[in-house]
Amino acid sequence: MMDASVRRQIEATAYAAGFDLVGIAAVPPAGSQAERLQRERFTAWAEQGHAGEMGWLLRTDPAGELLRSSLTHAAPWARSIVLCATNYNAKLPLSIEPAAPGTGWIARYAWSGSADDDGKLQATDYHDVLLRRLRVVEQSLHAVSPDTAIQTHSYVDTGPVVERWLAQIAGIGWIGKNTCMINQGMGSWLLLGVILTSLPLRDDALHLPAADRCGSCTRCIDACPTDALIAPRQMDAARCISYLTIEKKGSIAEELREAMGRQIFGCDICQDVCPWNRRAPIGTDTEMQPRTELVNPSLQTLSRLTPAEFKRQFKGSPLERTGIKRMRRNIAIAMGNDADADHRERLTEWSQGDDANLAEAALWALNKLQDTRL
Repeated sequence: MMDASVRRQIEATAYAAGFDLVGIAAVPPAGSQAERLQRERFTAWAEQGHAGEMGWLLRTDPAGELLRSSLTHAAPWARSIVLCATNYNAKLPLSIEPAAPGTGWIARYAWSGSADDDGKLQATDYHDVLLRRLRVVEQSLHAVSPDTAIQTHSYVDTGPVVERWLAQIAGIGWIGKNTCMINQGMGSWLLLGVILTSLPLRDDALHLPAADRCGSCTRCIDACPTDALIAPRQMDAARCISYLTIEKKGSIAEELREAMGRQIFGCDICQDVCPWNRRAPIGTDTEMQPRTELVNPSLQTLSRLTPAEFKRQFKGSPLERTGIKRMRRNIAIAMGNDADADHRERLTEWSQGDDANLAEAALWALNKLQDTRL
């Protein structure tokens, strides 16, 4: 095990790279209580079909074991984890606060931008920002043991790891009943990045994970419009609005559309109602500043974007991967829920177009507008 001075050096490098929280812990060994419980929980979750269409979550090793169920399957060489977090909170409205009619909601994490040479905010994707910073920390890990070959690997939502579980082990916070990572001082507006390393940085016996401080509160579960939070710390992703608006391809089940409200990319509701976020500090990261035009955006304005305009406006943003087709589908559903007759012209145009999924969603929205008028 490395001494405390080495850990402090790694932590200092992470903070200097721009992270707000850093935790270091040993990988729970195969067969330990922590490893066994996580493996059983993830396996049961997957077997119940809660991953929806996200097949990459269900990748297996040659023996058929789910890679994400345990680091002993995904990275048997890993001895330690370095978990880094960035605060992306902004002093701007919450999704649950009153908003002007005809506006949609884009998840807070996707507002991010950084200033160009002219001072104008340009879209940034947190995956790229965090991964670049993790590379800096990786270099410091190799510098710790220059005469010995070590393995390292960095992930930002891209590898076969469950970052929230690792963050809890590393003392960053606890997994809340909304399945988000919650830090007592910063709340849950956190983006996570993890480095796996073969270096023995910490003795597990000397380190305790963060305590669970949700208590008897169930505000997140009660507030979820689609009942995606089926139990404390258990989410049916196939019902989650974030999944439906970002990951779900094709048609969205009619039974869930009305509950989606005005959400067009992601959903912050279960975090907005969390008491631990009431006093969450505002993020100061210069590469994660909010683009205010994405806060309560006009559905009409977004609906008029051409493919070229969509690509130009959201290039380098998390919204880019959703694409204009799925975004339009989401906007159509939000327009139906908005109950504003001004949306009829755009919805009629979409209902007669070549995109079958968009046409079907637009027709549903038109029918809903008709029902509302009656």
